[in-house]
Amino acid sequence: MISDLRELWRFRELLLTLVERDLRIRYKGSMFGFFWSLLNPLMTVVVMTVIFKFVMRNDTPNFSAYILSAYLPYLFFQMAVLDSAQSVLVALPIIKKVYFPREVLPLAAICSNFIHFLLALGVFFLFLFAVYLADPRVSPFSWNMLLLPIPLALNLALAAGLGLLVSALNTFYEDIKYVVAVGLQLLFFVTPIMYFSEQVYVASHAHSGSSWLYWLYHLNPVATLCMMYRKVLVAPQDVIVSPDRLPWLPIDWGLVAIMAVVSVFTLWYGYRTFNRMKWRFVERP
Repeated sequence: MISDLRELWRFRELLLTLVERDLRIRYKGSMFGFFWSLLNPLMTVVVMTVIFKFVMRNDTPNFSAYILSAYLPYLFFQMAVLDSAQSVLVALPIIKKVYFPREVLPLAAICSNFIHFLLALGVFFLFLFAVYLADPRVSPFSWNMLLLPIPLALNLALAAGLGLLVSALNTFYEDIKYVVAVGLQLLFFVTPIMYFSEQVYVASHAHSGSSWLYWLYHLNPVATLCMMYRKVLVAPQDVIVSPDRLPWLPIDWGLVAIMAVVSVFTLWYGYRTFNRMKWRFVERP
């Protein structure tokens, strides 16, 4: 694996070129470019806010910020994995003619989506500032934002590991991309995006008298990631689901440690599996 990493470093300029190409193609011919890519998450958050805040009476302050802070990282994870799944298949004619480290293909798709995610976070901070200007009595900012590099690094590691694994398997078994797409759609509903980890915690105690269901739920690394993003990006406050007020839960570093181990292992295993299979890509008809 060390030799593969050295080879990847030698071709780092190719990786950067592919990332730049992906970003240019994505926004080519569009007047508003990057902002069109934000339309989907913003409209989704607007719909969620209307339904959950005004129809289902979730009175949590800064509710839209809470939704957006978890939905943006989930969207990055989803798009990075789905885009990387097809990256090798699309480039098979080039792979059969020219030598280069094959892993640059899925990594380019993942890195371009990560850059897009960072730009979206910039817009998110502007949104928080607008919220603060609308009501300066309560600041949506907190010192927890200094911890943002931690979930960013773990999110990138998890997406890269799974993207490498899926792209390698999908080269030979094209059903994989459909299975992954369905799995990611189901993952959305078992991740605290439309609702909060505090609600899962209260429900766990109500049904079992302990928090083991809460822990079991957060063994899903994406659930822990979204929970951590929410704790880092939005100032602490109670969750108000009419007529109940649920106390705010701090970051559970035990769950974060488990998620970190899973993310690093996924990256190692995905890269190892990809490198074991990449020399057979030319055999693909």
